[in-house]
Amino acid sequence: MNALDDPRATLEAEVEALAPWFQNIDLGNGLWTAPDHFLGDYPGFKYRRFAQALPADLTGKSVLDIGCNAGFYSVEMKRRGASRVLGIDSDDRYLAQARLAATALGFDDIEFRNLSVYDVGALGEKFDLVIFMGVLYHLRHPLLALDLIREHVAGDMMLFQTMQQGSKEVTSVPEDHPFHVPGTNRPPAYFDEPGYPKMHFIERKFADDWTNWWAPNKAGSQAMLRAAGFVIEAQPEEEVYLCRVAPVPFEGWGGSMTVYPAKGPAA
Repeated sequence: MNALDDPRATLEAEVEALAPWFQNIDLGNGLWTAPDHFLGDYPGFKYRRFAQALPADLTGKSVLDIGCNAGFYSVEMKRRGASRVLGIDSDDRYLAQARLAATALGFDDIEFRNLSVYDVGALGEKFDLVIFMGVLYHLRHPLLALDLIREHVAGDMMLFQTMQQGSKEVTSVPEDHPFHVPGTNRPPAYFDEPGYPKMHFIERKFADDWTNWWAPNKAGSQAMLRAAGFVIEAQPEEEVYLCRVAPVPFEGWGGSMTVYPAKGPAA
């Protein structure tokens, strides 16, 4: 058989033409997009750790996959029956990979578009599930991104993941922080506690990647999600949070942006 008449050989050539792949996706017949991936079956093995936290049946639901990369999560949501799946990314090579993988797996109806998280308002619609996995720490303006997601596209649930560094403790903090400890000129000591919400700024590279800008600790991730207007329903994996949109908005900071402050002890 001529190689050009062999569908697997043709697909293998197309996969190779779009290399390197960060997502190692099983396209069937023993063909993987990144068989030598340093993490092996990634992100499949990670997904299996928290997949049970998501609805098994997404029939009639819409899904937005922000920073979709090669479309792994877009495909998985379509497998769960989602009626509409839109994957967005700002890298055309990733989008070409996603279109190839989705077509090879029989999901031609998944839509992929070149769009930044900062431009999600242009979509003009809300989605039942927003997937925001592995993106936050690459952004120059992470809290703005969460605000825009909440304001414009999050209709109900959000599946969120970020790299975390530092303490896994979560310290309860006051609703109002005094400038000094009463009766002294000392700042409150809890700012230095390991479990206080922190966002580590990476000035140069992390894991040889200059796009890794931020690494919150566990308390920092949770605090940012609450501040952007999400309620954390579950933490099925160490860096993964399943959230819902907070029901009651709060108009803060004297502007038009709807923000949602944390109330009470950290979850």
